[in-house]
Amino acid sequence: MTDTRFSYSVAWNLFLITTGSAIIAAALKGIAYSHAFIPGGLFGAASLIYFTTGRLDISAWFLLLNIPMFLIAWKFISKRFLFYSLYAMIIFTFIFTILRIDFKIQNQLYAAITCGMLSGIGAGIVLRSLGSNGGLDVMGVLFYQKFNIGLGKFYFAFNAVLYAFSFLFLDNDLVIASMIMLVCTSFAMEYALSMFSQRKTVLIISEKPGEIVRMITENLKMGSTFINGTGTHSGKPKQIILTVINNIQLKRLEEIVFTVDEHALLIAENTFSVIGSNLARRKIY
Repeated sequence: MTDTRFSYSVAWNLFLITTGSAIIAAALKGIAYSHAFIPGGLFGAASLIYFTTGRLDISAWFLLLNIPMFLIAWKFISKRFLFYSLYAMIIFTFIFTILRIDFKIQNQLYAAITCGMLSGIGAGIVLRSLGSNGGLDVMGVLFYQKFNIGLGKFYFAFNAVLYAFSFLFLDNDLVIASMIMLVCTSFAMEYALSMFSQRKTVLIISEKPGEIVRMITENLKMGSTFINGTGTHSGKPKQIILTVINNIQLKRLEEIVFTVDEHALLIAENTFSVIGSNLARRKIY
């Protein structure tokens, strides 16, 4: 089985969802719950209801809030995406309910940062699957597909309303700490996502482009593209090589390029996500 086929297998997706959900559950139960933080999203709404009413528990409210989300999205989003997201919601709720853990972080700021980082890493792992974390993610995808409302805008609007209500019912310092946690979650999630798919976009300018391309194909087993350009100083036409590689291959590429042409120019840039060809397949909801 190729890497691409494996990344889209049921077992791999369930592994990502289970691992990510377990990390999120541990962070929220071991830190957020003990500090009464309000996470973003639907779980944050469930937490706010629980901490203000004291009825049922957070897991029960989270399940109740998720039911209409999944029912609404059933007709509009692919069943595969919904089933994976439903699994994520169930496994997260189960782990959060049975887990008995307290990280014993006393400082509120440290707790918010730690919880946010762990939650973000877990969320990023889940989002590398063909599902989501459930809850608000399901509605976010629906709004994006039907109304062209970006996921970021949808999350921002929901969380803005959530924290506005939180200020009415909870201590201001607690709400601010919760917002810090949410910001840390966003940064950590972006980092976790980039770990899975980040590549280097490389441009190579050389007097020996054909030989370099041949070496890239033979030694790195990677494709490349010629871009026609013109030197501004010499006025001569140039064939610029464009290729996409991972971090591990970068040093090998440098060795190839400067072995062939010690006067070559190599430019490498971070690329957040690469989809297509033999690098990664498009995620279909």
